[in-house]
Amino acid sequence: MSWWDSYRAVYGAELRAAAREYLDHGWPLVAGTGADLLLDTGTVLDVVEVPAELGRHTCAQLRDRGLVVPVAATPQGTWWFPMSPGYGLPPELSLYTDVVLHTDGIGVLAPPTERPDGWVHWRVAPALTGYRVPDADVIIGAVTDAVRWRAAGGDQRPGAQRPAAAIAVGPRSAQ
Repeated sequence: MSWWDSYRAVYGAELRAAAREYLDHGWPLVAGTGADLLLDTGTVLDVVEVPAELGRHTCAQLRDRGLVVPVAATPQGTWWFPMSPGYGLPPELSLYTDVVLHTDGIGVLAPPTERPDGWVHWRVAPALTGYRVPDADVIIGAVTDAVRWRAAGGDQRPGAQRPAAAIAVGPRSAQ
């Protein structure tokens, strides 16, 4: 068996395992998608997709509230957040073309789908949250805060660590 055939066999097994895990936890899939794994939106969950910069700030907002939610990243530089269905985007977010709500049966590429330019992967795996789909108002609220942060000039990189020089106070202790 060539390395390519071996790779495809392992990738196929990984896709099947992920699909089974999603289905076992009630996350519906779009049927018959071949080598892509697509979550079905509109019944159990919807998905809001934002640029990575907004995704990082959204995660920072949620962390500040003590919340951990599933988050996926795409090779196209977007992050997506599953949320309870039927909420819709508020008018403030509807103004931004880079904030996209996937609902009403739209399939969303789910990890570990491979694209020509990379992989869709979990930043925070749903298993870490017990596959709980967060309330839409929580996710939309955090995304709204991130959009407002960006509109205000985004004074710092969300989630970035401060340089060590900004943390160190006083001389180092002698050894």
